[in-house]
Amino acid sequence: MEAWGFAWLKALGTFWLQPLLYYAIIFAWFIGWLRVQRERRDFHTRVYRTSREWRALIRSRSWFALIFSIVTVGAGIVLPNDTLVFWTLVTMVCSFFMQLRLLSPAYVGSIVIFTVSFFAQMDWVQPFFSRFFPNIMETNVTALALLMSLLLLIERWLVYREGAEISSPRLATSKRGLMIGEQVVQRLWLVPLMIPVPGDGVQSFATWWPIISGGETYSFVLVPFLLGFSQRVQTGMPVHLTKWTAKRIGWLASVVSVLAIGSYWLKPLAIIAAVVAILWREWIALSAKLYEQKRPPYFTKRANGLVILGVLPNTPAHKMALSVGEVIVKVNGIPVVTEDEFYAALQQNRAFCKLEVLNESGEVRFAQTALFEGEHHELGLLFVRDEG
Repeated sequence: MEAWGFAWLKALGTFWLQPLLYYAIIFAWFIGWLRVQRERRDFHTRVYRTSREWRALIRSRSWFALIFSIVTVGAGIVLPNDTLVFWTLVTMVCSFFMQLRLLSPAYVGSIVIFTVSFFAQMDWVQPFFSRFFPNIMETNVTALALLMSLLLLIERWLVYREGAEISSPRLATSKRGLMIGEQVVQRLWLVPLMIPVPGDGVQSFATWWPIISGGETYSFVLVPFLLGFSQRVQTGMPVHLTKWTAKRIGWLASVVSVLAIGSYWLKPLAIIAAVVAILWREWIALSAKLYEQKRPPYFTKRANGLVILGVLPNTPAHKMALSVGEVIVKVNGIPVVTEDEFYAALQQNRAFCKLEVLNESGEVRFAQTALFEGEHHELGLLFVRDEG
């Protein structure tokens, strides 16, 4: 047991040597920078700080990582170090497309499985893999399929619990050529998992471990896996569509898990799991898009109020607890339907602001605050702009 404890401590130390850890932080900062540029283009102001994405990325989930690391080690998911390095490279390449959903394990894991099963065995690429990834052919595809299914389960949990936590307002054009608003959800997560690798280290503590054998002795590597999720929502609040998507990712994870377990006895099932994963994940993305197209836009001009598209942090609007998606129907007792009418009504009382607001359920509430000189145009609310 002492050897096991030392191996785990050594794995914790190697975590800080993983290049993907630092790449993920830089990539998250770049995603935040692009978001700020878009916000300035649409609203002539920054809505959230550039650091918003990378701060969410490095949020501590120690208990989460510990639980799933125990599952990973207990399931005997043993992978050569070369395979883990290749998984990292595939993740980086997928990030270049700037579509965060491509960082789903359904895509990354499937590409790695296809490479190990087919691509790396082709004559014209064998010299490359023999030089840079000499041990990748020793990979057990069942272990890869099990890892992909585990990461899909993690993705489902993260999207369901945290997917809609961070969204950003954006202006878009509808099919009819009208200006509408939408919420852009972009999330990145670093999920550290303890992975056994063949080599000098510790011996099996039981005759049945590991299930997916890679040798007689093992070392441990704490690997950061980068997961991503992105969605554009026009027809309502992001939380509804993200939970809708998460449930379907959960169904996918369940099917892939069954196929991965079955591949222990029938290896081709691991390939089928990869095919199912990548096609099903694409179907989920397409279904969400079609789901949006069939419903009317929510963030648009209305005949009986002004829908809130964004709330700037640390502003009077934020202090009044106004939320994205609420509809302002009256300002200081005056009905409003345009942004110009909204600010004109604010001028009716230069020292005080009282808003009549409808929440998403249609319930009326009142929000009020004192205003100081010059704050009428700094209330901190974003709306769909008037045409032109």
